[in-house]
Order: sequence, then structure tokens, then C-alpha cells
Amino acid sequence: MAKTVTTRYDVAEHLRTPEEMAAYLEACLEEANGDAAFIAKALGDMARAKGMSQVARDAGLSRESLYKALSGERSPGFDTILKVIGALGLKLHAEAGHG
Repeated sequence: MAKTVTTRYDVAEHLRTPEEMAAYLEACLEEANGDAAFIAKALGDMARAKGMSQVARDAGLSRESLYKALSGERSPGFDTILKVIGALGLKLHAEAGHG
């Protein structure tokens, strides 16, 4: 019987366009259930896809602080979230909730 070979799945390899990133973030926001660290990790996935150094530069943050903020181990400040979203070429918007 042949062994099954698996490779680690990295979502960052599949986030190539702003539209793919927006769809991914939207799905993560729905799944997060209020977990800000989960959203930070999703933003980290997108930042890795775009290039962490470039996102850090565009957000006005050091690369190290960006890694820490988006590690998923902590909840970054809202100002950091907004800077990263802008650096990714995305916009944050709101819509009326149902219920």
C-alpha cells in the first residue's frame, strides 16, 4: 500500500488578488465570532501573500511589529487593523445586521 504524502496548506499561496483577499476576510469575519485575534491572523495570512515587508512599509509599521500584531496570539489595536487593511488595498465597510 502506497503512503499518502501530504503538504502543509498555506492559504497565503491562494490570495493573489484584492478580490480574493476581500472574500477571504469576509469569510473570516463571519467565522470569527468576535475573536479579534482570529481576524488578526487572517490579516497576517493576507500580508504574507502580498509580502510582509511591503505591507509593513505601506502601513507605516516595522516588519517585526507587524508580525507580532498579526500572529493571532494577541488582538492588535484598531488603528493597526485599519492601517493593515489600507496597506492591503482593501476598504472596511459596514452593513446593517439582520436580527
